[in-house]
Amino acid sequence: MRTLLSRLPIDRFIILLLSMVVLATVLPARGVGAVVAGHAVTVAIALLFFLYGARLAPQAALAGARHGKLHAVIFLSTFALFPALGLGARALVPHLLTPELWAGVILVCVLPSTVQSSVAFTSIARGNVPAALCAATVSNLVGILLTPVLAGLLLSTGAGGISVSKVTDIVLQLLVPFAAGQVLRPWIGAWVERNRMVLSVVDRGSILIVVYAAFSEGMVAGIWHQLDLAMLARLAIVDGALLAAVLATTTLLSRRLRFSRADEITVVFCGSKKSLASGLPMASVLFASGSVGLIVLPLMLFHQLQLMVCAALARRYADGPAEAPLTSTRHASA
Repeated sequence: MRTLLSRLPIDRFIILLLSMVVLATVLPARGVGAVVAGHAVTVAIALLFFLYGARLAPQAALAGARHGKLHAVIFLSTFALFPALGLGARALVPHLLTPELWAGVILVCVLPSTVQSSVAFTSIARGNVPAALCAATVSNLVGILLTPVLAGLLLSTGAGGISVSKVTDIVLQLLVPFAAGQVLRPWIGAWVERNRMVLSVVDRGSILIVVYAAFSEGMVAGIWHQLDLAMLARLAIVDGALLAAVLATTTLLSRRLRFSRADEITVVFCGSKKSLASGLPMASVLFASGSVGLIVLPLMLFHQLQLMVCAALARRYADGPAEAPLTSTRHASA
């Protein structure tokens, strides 16, 4: 079984996430169990963002910050291009998805980039790794504050919307633990670096708890009566089109601006990623409990799509010429 899973083009963590969905469907938390799960989510989110604060060094964000034009393109792709595409899609075909799923798509669009996979794919593709580390770090630092603000501006207070009262929750559950991690970083930063494997387990365990609690609440609220295979297929098309549009735009813009091949790679991979690790906890804080299960589906699907597509694209870049950029035809075929 382990050999079979290693051959599948599916992130193993996605399998664990889907297992939590199945568990919540079969054995949802109810009554006292739901209360316990809710407290576990609160603690898990606080711990997760505390560790973010302890790990993210502000110095790393400054180390590769010399290429201002490159970082501007990545930042605008993450927090302007993505939201514009999401809002445009919702305006063009509003009835293609349910309001909760559209809220999830907009949430995907306003999330920060990933750190680990952005840097990893940039390295595999032989891109500008210092710039990728800088861009991904800044994206996460800014996203802690900017993502809730953008979500509040772009989503109504109806189904899947965000109320003003959520601001206090955001500060207490996200910003305060993150700030505490930053303050304590001089004392615990070295320990954090030495124990990355343990902290990775904490990260993923926290996210699994959030997913189980979200889908338990959704199961109790009857979310699966609102979703069928046709709707799931339409959601996959929307997520895939969103990713393809951003990949194409960042590639063409990089070449129009005459970036080097290494810088193009950095823009493409950092500008097209969305963070599952940040998105799931944020969703549980930002949205009404009964709708979180549906709202996080677009993010879970987008995460798997970006891993598979960018893995293939990174290999294509790595197999390409060392200096000259790939031709548009070869790149598009990836």
